[in-house]
Amino acid sequence: MSVRSSLFSSAQMSEVDISESPMEEESQTEAPAHSLSNFSSKLRAMIRIRRKYQVMKKRRAEMNGEPARSVNPIQRAMAPEVFTFDRASLSPSLLRKRKKKRKSRVLFPNDSRKYLPAKERSRAKNCLFMLSIIVFIQVYNAIENLDDHVQKYDLEGLEKTMKREVFGQREAMESIQELLTDYLSTYVHNKPLVLSINGPSGVGKSHLGRILARHFRSVVSEELVLQYFVLHHCPLEDQAPQCAQELSTRIAEMVNHGEAEEKIPVFIFDEVEFMHGELLDSLHGLFQANQTNEFLNAIYVLISNIGQGEITKFVLQNSSSNDSFGKHKLGQELGKQLRGNLVHYHSVWAEADIVPFSLLEKSHVMACFLDEMTREGFYPDSSHIERLAAEISYYTAGDREYSMNGCKQVVAKVNLL
Repeated sequence: MSVRSSLFSSAQMSEVDISESPMEEESQTEAPAHSLSNFSSKLRAMIRIRRKYQVMKKRRAEMNGEPARSVNPIQRAMAPEVFTFDRASLSPSLLRKRKKKRKSRVLFPNDSRKYLPAKERSRAKNCLFMLSIIVFIQVYNAIENLDDHVQKYDLEGLEKTMKREVFGQREAMESIQELLTDYLSTYVHNKPLVLSINGPSGVGKSHLGRILARHFRSVVSEELVLQYFVLHHCPLEDQAPQCAQELSTRIAEMVNHGEAEEKIPVFIFDEVEFMHGELLDSLHGLFQANQTNEFLNAIYVLISNIGQGEITKFVLQNSSSNDSFGKHKLGQELGKQLRGNLVHYHSVWAEADIVPFSLLEKSHVMACFLDEMTREGFYPDSSHIERLAAEISYYTAGDREYSMNGCKQVVAKVNLL
């Protein structure tokens, strides 16, 4: 306090001296210039120190809640602002004010308008949404068209008929049904469908050909189904060139008729093992992919007993294995073996899907007797059926018996009743 009082008294004395003694001012002007400058610099320093002290004292009183003393407006304007980093000594209200002042503000030029950011909708999203809807509709229509095209041929009814009338060939029937469904699901193809049905005598190959002819005649028309028996239509080898020419003309007429009606014609060739080379060459040319569209939309069924020795040997060797495993191998490995022998016989089988027919067991022969006796009006006595089935010759492999001639002798024995 001694230092503050001395500074305060010295400042007051300097103010009194300046305001009340004009004579002394005149005398001071006459004094040397360097003494006056030293005195005025000290005086200004003391005045600044006194003003700083008053400003600090006032601010400290405001922070402590004491009433502030009146300060000269001139002194307040000339007082320098003091900045301190002591946040603990500041009141909460001042801290809140400072926090508010520190908020960032977005400044815009005076000559422009203030606009909020507009939410722009991308046109690409709308186009993608519309494209997805169009693709969905197209796929849905394509599926509906495929279903309609398959329903036109009534393949479900064909499947039921084959399961009911063909005995012991469940895997072969499933394979044929799958191939027909895939081919008939659309009208546009890159090659015709060629089915090669091979198996021993009496296992149901020709019976299946009659079932297919009867079914497709009922769903498409009589003009679009050809059932060709080689020994009946072309028995002599000398007539083979003429038969080949007639067959090609007949097939061309039928495929053109099918193209006009948007239906697929069906050609069934039985007893192909007796077909001459000219006829096989003519068919091989029709099975190629480099043809006009009407020749690509056709179904060919080749029925023969070529390869029956390989089928019989394979079935007897695998009779001791599991049913599902043996039948799976019958459709996979046996088909590969048959293809090699059939292609060696003629190249027409290189374009075909081979479906082998297996040997018939004794239970299948009894089912043939039951069906034939029912058709002829006989009472289906089980003991009578077993006696008739026992009169047929069988292969014995393990605990199974396979008919040597299938159901070929069933009709003759039932007719003798």
